[in-house]
Amino acid sequence: MVVYPNCKINIGLRILNKRSDGFHNIESVFYPLPVCDILEITRQEGNLENKIAFKSTGISIPGEANENICVKAYQLINQDYALPAIDVHLHKQIPIGAGLGGGSADAAFFIKALNEFDELNLSFGEMHHYAKQIGSDCSFFINNKPALALQKGEVLEPINVSLKAFHIVIVYPNIHISTALAYSGVVPNPTGESIEDLIQQPIHTWKASICNAFEAGIIKQFPIIGDIKNELYAIGAQYASMTGSGSAVYGIFETKPELTNNFSNFTVFETQLD
Repeated sequence: MVVYPNCKINIGLRILNKRSDGFHNIESVFYPLPVCDILEITRQEGNLENKIAFKSTGISIPGEANENICVKAYQLINQDYALPAIDVHLHKQIPIGAGLGGGSADAAFFIKALNEFDELNLSFGEMHHYAKQIGSDCSFFINNKPALALQKGEVLEPINVSLKAFHIVIVYPNIHISTALAYSGVVPNPTGESIEDLIQQPIHTWKASICNAFEAGIIKQFPIIGDIKNELYAIGAQYASMTGSGSAVYGIFETKPELTNNFSNFTVFETQLD
């Protein structure tokens, strides 16, 4: 079985307060985009000690294979179900440490694929239950539809927003930013107008009203991220922003943009939404 875990972007990101468990309450809109990894599951013949053999190609994934997020998902579900021994091959194309949610997508799509592959008959609620134990934004990719993300990012509400027919450009400046580094540069702020309300306004108004709370601190450390954002606006973006905790920056365009040489040293993805 082959599936294609896709990335997401954050349209706005507010950090409201720090929780007693050490995490932060946030408000953001998650929007899926068709920039994908490739994930294959096949049945393993024989009796594996660990029941799952994982390998990856494409972008190098830090850590040992047995620590991969897909392996963790398998082990979690295997506590409740007698899963078959499987081989897993992940071809990684979504940049790591970019704020695009690629790792969370891999885990969520693995859960959905394993459910179908082994005919587990898990409900969406059960798959969400497993996904949110793996990562705060992992459960988003179970439904994989635009959503208002609250609390740690695992509480999701449907939201009426569409980027259909728009062109999206994602520029990844080949900078890996950890979540810890991103949070070190922000001060929680519970005040301000809700992104849920602001996002209902025309896209060209978002530039003045919707921001990513991580962005200012990250740009201070990596000014090139601000340069990319400015260049996306210069070539006609209706809205541009760093996504998640960075470092990828995206632009939303009404028509296909002509990209400049300023992006030639970076990883660039272009897509038009159906």
